[in-house]
Amino acid sequence: MGTLYQVPPPKSVQDLKVTILDSCLIFSPKENDVQKKPMFLSNIDQVLNFDVQTIHFFTPNPEFPPKIAFKMLKNALQKLLVPYNFLAGRVKVNQESGRIEVDCENFGVGFVVASSEYKLDELGDLVYPNPSFEQLITKKMDDILEVDGHPLCIVQMTAFKCGGFAMGLQTNHAIFDGTSIKYLLQNLAALAGDKPLAVVPCHDRELLAARSPPRVTFSHPELLKLKIPIGQEGEIEQNCNVYDTTTQDLDFKIFSLSGNDIATLKAKAKEGPTNGNGKITGFNVVSALVWRSKALSNYYCDNNNNNNNQEKKSSTMLFAVDIRPKLNPPLPPSFTGNAVLTAYANTDCEILEKAPLSELVDLVTEGVTRMNDEYARSSIDWGELYKGFPHGEFLMSSWWRLGFNQVEYPWGKPKYCCPLVYHRKDIILLFPDIEESNSGVNVLVTLPHKEMAKFESLFYNFLSS
Repeated sequence: MGTLYQVPPPKSVQDLKVTILDSCLIFSPKENDVQKKPMFLSNIDQVLNFDVQTIHFFTPNPEFPPKIAFKMLKNALQKLLVPYNFLAGRVKVNQESGRIEVDCENFGVGFVVASSEYKLDELGDLVYPNPSFEQLITKKMDDILEVDGHPLCIVQMTAFKCGGFAMGLQTNHAIFDGTSIKYLLQNLAALAGDKPLAVVPCHDRELLAARSPPRVTFSHPELLKLKIPIGQEGEIEQNCNVYDTTTQDLDFKIFSLSGNDIATLKAKAKEGPTNGNGKITGFNVVSALVWRSKALSNYYCDNNNNNNNQEKKSSTMLFAVDIRPKLNPPLPPSFTGNAVLTAYANTDCEILEKAPLSELVDLVTEGVTRMNDEYARSSIDWGELYKGFPHGEFLMSSWWRLGFNQVEYPWGKPKYCCPLVYHRKDIILLFPDIEESNSGVNVLVTLPHKEMAKFESLFYNFLSS
């Protein structure tokens, strides 16, 4: 029941021996049609001004060797800059408002071609986020090419000796959330196959503008008031414990839950008492298990360090909720901006320790149902007044059901897709298993050694009890 990756798998390659073969900027083919007016970014976008990297691995397809596939991707990326004309722009600060916005001049997106001396199956276990995977991502174009500003999108295509390849994608989070990246990939794949767009994107970010005047109608304990100018994400990270990047010795482990494990958790949640509002989903039961283990591992370690003086302590778990269907009227599903807000679940550690799983699932469900139209609008308006930022004990970030591995390219679906992972002790990642037929999930946890030992013990005790 459940498996654990404690250290990098022994066959994992630590140096992929990647060589950059070519790099360029790709520009919109319709220069005169490029939007010149700066693109508005919502209050949700404002606090997400940082890059996100994902890697998409493809097995060999004799009909589409890397050289052919890379050419098709490059052409498709240029075509993509017509319906996504802002993607060739740059994030800049409006000096009058202090807000970030997108300068939509045709500055270009980055495209890099590289090769590795290894075969894809020599890389080892793709599920384990190998630090060497950073070599499959180009983070800064100005390291290899003279560019004007930092591109909103950089694509690196890396060929392996077997004929397989990896697509490393970096985008600015202020421009896309996970759902809109999925649609971007679907459109890129369609254009690569000379097909129409799979999804017509909606770029009207004014749909998530604050009300005038702003009306904060809830207390929003999940948000922290900031005293720094919006858009300065480096300082934000230093002031918000959810994005704690302090350098310390941290253990880095993956806890794998099978489809059977998740089914067992759901059965336990159904057996226990409930307030009738708990929705027993895979995400909710896994979140409840992880929340209990994470909060109590910290609680026990803190109290042991304080001469066992166990003070009453509460725990707040944060997680993202897609508000597209929550608003009234709903946002178009193809909305391309950030349409996710931070929901929260909070309770005392004593309850987390003793309550049945069903009660914790109720609390997670309450966090989701709380996010209705008025709560979401109040949260956006909070950002207008206070520059609110997520604030809690830890953030549960789910890549589990985004569906990146379901995108059908001319050469087939990816073998595996994963985020490029950084060690952050207050972010726990959920991402899918490599086997498409497996309904399991991987839980990536990064904690100080003592806390990790306690987390592991609690996790398996609660899973098996």
